[in-house]
Amino acid sequence: MHSHRRILPLFLALAPAVLAAELPTEWTDADTGHRVIRLSREDGTQSLYFNQDAYTADGKKLIVTTAGGGIATIILATREVTPLVSGPVSVLVAGRKTGDVYYIKRLPGGQAGGRNSNGATVYAANVDTGATREVVKLPPGRNVSSLNADETLLLGSYVDGATPPPPAANRPPGANARFGQPNYQAVGADGKPMTFADAKDLRLHNSLMAARAGAPRVLFTVNTKTGEVKDILREHKWLGHLQISPADANLIMFCHEGTWHEVDRVWTIRADGTGLTKLHTRTMNMEIAGHEFFSADGAMIWYDLQTPRGQDFWLAGYQVATGKRTWYHLERNEWSVHFNVSPDGTLFAGDGGDSEMVARAPDGKWIYLFRPEHVPDVAGIKTANSDNLIDTGFFKAERLVNMSKHDYRLEPNVTFSPDMKWVVFRSNMLGPVHVYAVEIAKSAK
Repeated sequence: MHSHRRILPLFLALAPAVLAAELPTEWTDADTGHRVIRLSREDGTQSLYFNQDAYTADGKKLIVTTAGGGIATIILATREVTPLVSGPVSVLVAGRKTGDVYYIKRLPGGQAGGRNSNGATVYAANVDTGATREVVKLPPGRNVSSLNADETLLLGSYVDGATPPPPAANRPPGANARFGQPNYQAVGADGKPMTFADAKDLRLHNSLMAARAGAPRVLFTVNTKTGEVKDILREHKWLGHLQISPADANLIMFCHEGTWHEVDRVWTIRADGTGLTKLHTRTMNMEIAGHEFFSADGAMIWYDLQTPRGQDFWLAGYQVATGKRTWYHLERNEWSVHFNVSPDGTLFAGDGGDSEMVARAPDGKWIYLFRPEHVPDVAGIKTANSDNLIDTGFFKAERLVNMSKHDYRLEPNVTFSPDMKWVVFRSNMLGPVHVYAVEIAKSAK
């Protein structure tokens, strides 16, 4: 990632001239031959984090956030933008059953009054009518970040015994005002400024040490019908990346946050607190795994795997039902901040990365499409225990969008459209942040 010495790249210095003209609504990328369209109209519009379900149940609308912290929908077929919720709110997910958009709202200063002081309320908005309903009030000091497939449980975490932090604490010190991202800065033992990526790792390490020494962190669920709160896991760990399977309403995935080579990151647990399972065990020093996500059908869990960090790159898969593992190899330039998988599981996408990120890729600033290939058995002869071994393969990469003008302090966060015709991402490549989509089929010449 970018060092703090690289405060603004050249294209941002030229931004006023760019902004004075109308931004293009679509073009064919000269380097890839793929059509790119701008889905958003308002500067500062962003698509959601890569593992959030951002598409309505009918597959027709995309959920985005607006510059004012609100929520809007975009009809994929027509690019029609409709405001849904005024900000500031925190969007959670589009419900898989109702299609309603779930979000969290706090009163100014984080005060909700009475017994819910310092708490928050979860609401759901109908994407067609705009009608909003209150789902549940959260206990003080607690926050949720995921919803299960049948919309009966919300999932969150809290620090037991700690004073709830003010809302501003959700934005790390030094946050980049332009992109709303942390602007990590630190000085190394040699007295020289660290790169953005190394400074971020130092911040993660310090937060990890604080979590281990501090009050326990608790994973909890909230029943959306009754408001019943259940604590299901208590650890002196930093818990994060909370997700619930899109198919199994009671299968939870979470991670131990921190510097990835210090933690066993990827875990699952049942909603009743049973079945705690570590999904990946490191076999070498500096091996890292993370940025985990479910496949659309919930059958697989995928994650970024490096053996060791910054040297050899894989997208690793874990079959939920059997524990069978599949690893797809990537080249250095193909490593991406986040990966994603198509709804039918046949294609993958990545959002690339700049030269100061973990892969140190000299030419990694691209939106990628990946087609998986398996390594076949030689002459069709299988090893006796092959079914118990990791199934290996590799990605055949295709570049979709040249991101050379994108500042990776803003993560693009690729997702596939439900019809699998587009890869959607956010970018500042033209100056202001907007939501874009690139057509998977190459444009006809």
